[in-house]
Amino acid sequence: MPKVSSNPFSKLTQIGIVVKDMDETIRKLLSFGIGPFEHRSVPAGAKEWYKGKPMNATFKIAAVNVGGVELEFIQPVNGDSPHQAFLDDKGEGIQHLAFAVENLEEDIENLKEKGASVQMKSDLGMLKVAYMDLETSGLVFELMQFIQRVR
Repeated sequence: MPKVSSNPFSKLTQIGIVVKDMDETIRKLLSFGIGPFEHRSVPAGAKEWYKGKPMNATFKIAAVNVGGVELEFIQPVNGDSPHQAFLDDKGEGIQHLAFAVENLEEDIENLKEKGASVQMKSDLGMLKVAYMDLETSGLVFELMQFIQRVR
């Protein structure tokens, strides 16, 4: 579990990249020596909201660690999502930067007070995330809180 500080932007953990064709992207990156890739899926029972409404979308997701930062590749398959909106508006590219935080809800409220808005929220069980639109640079800033479970 990453160590985090009170600044929500102090621990960059991931760069999120939206792609049109996951298989072609992985094939090409492997040819350059980038890999191996870990394929992922949204866990069963995940709760997700986009623009304040329940999100029902599917994705192909693959990740690789490069220089201590995870590159997460996301291919929207169907449904309304920030990833599909990004692909429709801008094409392929870097869609978000993700940061590990200790208190997601507190950081969301602090950023909202400064003018940011919540684009998407997810409760994935052991991980809670929020896509924050700071209305600058065209990037989304994802905050990720890793949940510790008491045994």
